[in-house]
Amino acid sequence: MNRYCRPLHCLVIVALCLSTTGAGAQPFEGEPGKDVVWIASPHDMVEKMLNMARVTPQDYVIDLGSGDGRNVIAAAKRGARALGVEFNPALVEVSRRAAAAAGVADRATFVRGDMFEADISQATVLILFLIPDNLRKLAPTFRALKPGTRIVSNTYEIAGWYAEETGRTTPCPSWCVATLYTVPADVAGVWRLPDAELTLEQDLQLVFGNYETGGLTVRIEGGRLHGNNINFTVNDVAYEGRVNGDTMEGVATGRATHAWSATRVP
Repeated sequence: MNRYCRPLHCLVIVALCLSTTGAGAQPFEGEPGKDVVWIASPHDMVEKMLNMARVTPQDYVIDLGSGDGRNVIAAAKRGARALGVEFNPALVEVSRRAAAAAGVADRATFVRGDMFEADISQATVLILFLIPDNLRKLAPTFRALKPGTRIVSNTYEIAGWYAEETGRTTPCPSWCVATLYTVPADVAGVWRLPDAELTLEQDLQLVFGNYETGGLTVRIEGGRLHGNNINFTVNDVAYEGRVNGDTMEGVATGRATHAWSATRVP
């Protein structure tokens, strides 16, 4: 779990710990890591992030830079399968022992690895405490995750992404604000309806574009994605639907209510 703290604070922590520990000592908060120093999420923040992600036994939770394993172990205690990816081998061993002591070693797995090379494609939830530069580098990997995957970040936001929810633990001395994101479906392109054509542009969860029918072009309004769910309005008709790859279908509500469907043009 490589984390960030204020430079002076980090230097003080490292100096104190190095003065009292020797080779082979247990890992300590403030210890320099591959990317930044390790700072653990407070336990109340761990629970806050899991609550915001609405973790259930059906989830597969991954923590990149998992440190002492507390995020992974807490998720496993809720019945989820969980994986921690940590570069420091000593922290991996600490995490495995803690998972065994908590009785969740069958659901909480820890591997030594580089978070930038880890396969997270099967995750349904990411619980993270990473600095902005790491989040920026990982953003393309996040974007490739399955639509609907929830990402909760402690303290730092993912640049360019739009938050679904922000939560705070109290009291709030430090590391106490979490942000929830939901990976959106990919809807950019031209979509054909039975009697119209829909041209969509996309900025993550925000959707823009035109609806063309009978030679008339109308700009869509209020386009928004939440995972696979899409909403937009055309000339006071509210479209709600669900995206499934290159098809989407749903219900349109205006003067009357009717079903609609569309297929993306190759």
